[in-house]
Amino acid sequence: MKVGILTLGCKVNMYESEYVINTLKKAGYTIGDFRDVCDIYIINTCTVTNTSDIKSRKMIRSAIKRNPNACVVAMGCFIEANKDYCEDGLDIMIGNRDKSKIVSILDEYFQKKEMMRVLLQERFNTFEDMYITDFPGRTRAFVKIQDGCENFCSYCIIPFVRGKCRSKNKDKIMEEVYSLVNNGYQEIVLTGIHTGNYGVDLNTNLASLLKEIATIPGVRRIRISSIEVTELTDEILDVLRDYDVIVDHLHIPLQSGSDEVLKSMGRKYDLSYYYHKIQMIRKIRPNISISTDVIVGFPGETGKMFEETLESCRKFSFSKIHVFPFSKRNGTKAENLPNHVLEIEKKRRTKTLLELSKKLEIKYMQSFLNQEVLVLIEQEKDGFSYGHTSNFLHIKIPKGLNNNTFYHVKIKEISYPYCIGEL
Repeated sequence: MKVGILTLGCKVNMYESEYVINTLKKAGYTIGDFRDVCDIYIINTCTVTNTSDIKSRKMIRSAIKRNPNACVVAMGCFIEANKDYCEDGLDIMIGNRDKSKIVSILDEYFQKKEMMRVLLQERFNTFEDMYITDFPGRTRAFVKIQDGCENFCSYCIIPFVRGKCRSKNKDKIMEEVYSLVNNGYQEIVLTGIHTGNYGVDLNTNLASLLKEIATIPGVRRIRISSIEVTELTDEILDVLRDYDVIVDHLHIPLQSGSDEVLKSMGRKYDLSYYYHKIQMIRKIRPNISISTDVIVGFPGETGKMFEETLESCRKFSFSKIHVFPFSKRNGTKAENLPNHVLEIEKKRRTKTLLELSKKLEIKYMQSFLNQEVLVLIEQEKDGFSYGHTSNFLHIKIPKGLNNNTFYHVKIKEISYPYCIGEL
């Protein structure tokens, strides 16, 4: 049977979907395009914002409409957050615990032909092991090392749909990375819901894991998908100092540039702490790229507080800001906070911060003009080659080059969003 799979949301979802694809292939299923007429559709959903919910619903309905006779499976965070979700034509609902059992779940469905709900009944306690050795069409490989979050920030639904923090066994991670490297992957991205909290349940930590992966022959780059500023311990900073294989890029969520808003969000740091930490990082890695997430229009955020956020972002010199208008999530503390910001004002603030992000990004890119950088080529199209540097500059080269190969390139000009380079 032909299966079409669509992934929404984060890198963890991307990893889990790839595992599902590999598992289905081994079981004899054919993987097709989600846009085609398929026998089975699987939508790996997201619920981090209202927009994510809307898109998840839209994609479920589009699959049902495309082939009313297909088996339609919805899995992941949207389903976990909406256990009573009902859509005529949806056949299987899987939460965030049993994605690895997709083959046996499909087998059971086709035997009974009854709607199935495979959802969380209690808090997650164990890591759901998955193992991937190949990411077709990609030059960087993801490895999911952690799941769950217990920060319970006032705006966030994720701890409720992903459960408590739990980590993958270090030996299994090492085995997976070895396999990926043997299959030609030179850049490894470590990902999780709360990646920096890796090992809290295994009597180890992320720094120890990074040191071990860095010793694997053939690993040229190790990238951390995201890390909280409070988890940038002295040991992590030592790893940044001592291991060049750790890339020159960190994504460190800020969420707000106002101390008052940070407190209302339930974040575990203030601006002084955040600034001090990134200054320490830049002493170790002067050219490092630091990107971030910022939520605008949080309940109670005044115009003055938003101006503080703009000023903080300028001060911190981010290389890129991912901007999210506040999205009210049922069941979170922020849902019932007073003084919600009007949608039109959230849109205005979002636009303003995105404009600042672009200016900061171009400024960072320009600081590398006429410098030589090392680029991993990821795509060749229409006579141009595209790839990223260690510090995540997106390089465009007017020449056909080999994928998954490193080249020394000089940056000659900036044509946003690319740095134009020559060999």
